[in-house]
Amino acid sequence: MESSRIFIVGSGVVGAATGEGFLAAGHKVTFIDVSAPRVAELAARGLDVRTEIDLSGEPESFIFLTLPTPNDGHRYDLSAFTAGTASVGKALALSTARHTVVVRSTVSPGTTEGLVKTTLEENSGMVANEGFGLASNPEFLRAVSAAEDFAHPWMTIIASRDPQNVERLRELLAPFGGELRTFTNPAEAEFVKAAHNIFNATKISFWNEMWLVAQKLGLDLDPIAATVARSAEGSINPEYGIRGGAPYGGVCLPKDTQGFLGFAKTVDVDMPLLSAVVEVNDRLAEIVDHEADITDLAATHSQLREAARGVQQQAVSEPA
Repeated sequence: MESSRIFIVGSGVVGAATGEGFLAAGHKVTFIDVSAPRVAELAARGLDVRTEIDLSGEPESFIFLTLPTPNDGHRYDLSAFTAGTASVGKALALSTARHTVVVRSTVSPGTTEGLVKTTLEENSGMVANEGFGLASNPEFLRAVSAAEDFAHPWMTIIASRDPQNVERLRELLAPFGGELRTFTNPAEAEFVKAAHNIFNATKISFWNEMWLVAQKLGLDLDPIAATVARSAEGSINPEYGIRGGAPYGGVCLPKDTQGFLGFAKTVDVDMPLLSAVVEVNDRLAEIVDHEADITDLAATHSQLREAARGVQQQAVSEPA
């Protein structure tokens, strides 16, 4: 594999694991970070680390944005992310080569083609996917095993409006292995990462809620959960339940979600997650029923119009 020039902007856990993974694969990597302690730490490990990005005289490269995006209440704090992106835009303005900026930080859907694109264009004077490439490549690294996860990914996501960016990233990332999926809209890749983490969080909260009930009953939840993980189709079938827009129905699911809620009350356990499951399903069922009524009404109107048109045509064709 041909060696690539790579810049890692934001060299925390994700950035360090990403950059060192590329280094181990034979690429030339420079780390960028504004934190003096982190810069000193990376330098002590013999890495090429700087406090600002300078692209003058550099060949075409990949610039990975691995900047922090912590939450501030119910929103992402993008202050550091925005500042880092602006610095990349200013560096692009001084470069004659075409670089590809890759958003690897976890951000809300639409950020790559919204905040990032606008910030880069305003600071570089260039147009995305003309003067520079723009793509999304969300990370799936666990803090306790980030280096191992980068070296052996189970899933790699690449998204860009420009097929050239997708192919360049595919060539860079495919040698690490794992399943690779591509999208044309970066918002889809950003949504994948958000849904990925939220699904994991929801599963943990689900079993914690069940643990509260098991505690009340004096039951050991571990063998119960381990069995359900093997028996429930939602656990063993990746395609089960992922088609949005269709509420669950039938006999068992409505009966047991509602019935278990009532049972939990008898042992004094509040189940907000299970309550939300029922509420969301009821709400979606109402939406689907409403849309079905509108569709039926439109079909009825269409049939009436066709019938009226047929009567008119018959009247015209019959002799007076």
